[in-house]
Amino acid sequence: MTRIQVDANFTMNVEQQGQGPAVLLLHGYCGSSKYWEAIMPMLAQNYRVIAPDLRGHAKSDSPVGAYTIEQMADDVLALADKLELSQFVLLGHSLGGYITLSFAQRYSSRLHGFGLIHSTSLPDTEEGKQNRLAVVEKLQSQGIVPVVDGLIPKLFAPQHLEEHALQVSRAKEIGYCTPPQGAAGAALAMRERTDRTSVLQATELPVLLVAGEHDQIVTADKAFTASGDNISQVTIEKAGHMSMMETPATLADALHTYLANVFQ
Repeated sequence: MTRIQVDANFTMNVEQQGQGPAVLLLHGYCGSSKYWEAIMPMLAQNYRVIAPDLRGHAKSDSPVGAYTIEQMADDVLALADKLELSQFVLLGHSLGGYITLSFAQRYSSRLHGFGLIHSTSLPDTEEGKQNRLAVVEKLQSQGIVPVVDGLIPKLFAPQHLEEHALQVSRAKEIGYCTPPQGAAGAALAMRERTDRTSVLQATELPVLLVAGEHDQIVTADKAFTASGDNISQVTIEKAGHMSMMETPATLADALHTYLANVFQ
């Protein structure tokens, strides 16, 4: 664990393993760098793997107020500058995928490639936007625990929920470490995100799109919003929205295949 002051007003917690080409992993909502704790050692055999806690999450700073996806992408840029990474691969899970697309839209020259893991280029629906406000209200009135308890079980494949009881418990434990004001700020960022399907359609960088066979949050049609010779689409069997915890070896295999192609 390393605390890195990325600019005058913001400090991030960062986990790092391995040496080689740089791969940044961005976790999802109410997660942390610990979402990747099973994946990082597998990738660290070949790569320098870097996983920050995002703004508002875990041990990174959690300013009060609404965040934006663009702001959170700028945090990643500032971190990359601090770590003196001229180019790297950026892989984002869920919320991390929204940030990844914003980064790719504006800072593509810094990327060897990028990927979305259980994420989408599409914006929130009107119903989704209302749900974000309900979450913020619940955070303000009841705190983080009931929000996490309501959220986490929905992220796992219902067909395999019992066998992943330990992983569900671990994801909740990680979620409870999210400061309520940080969870609220990030929820508002997701609510206001824009449609970035055009970023996927226009990029010439190698792209990885990962869907979970049983994902109830981001279904395959929402995950696979673009196709092309440079875009790899992978469906992880038996996984819901959390393949890095549900089926880490299968996800790691998909990431290794993609990264080997990027750095061939």
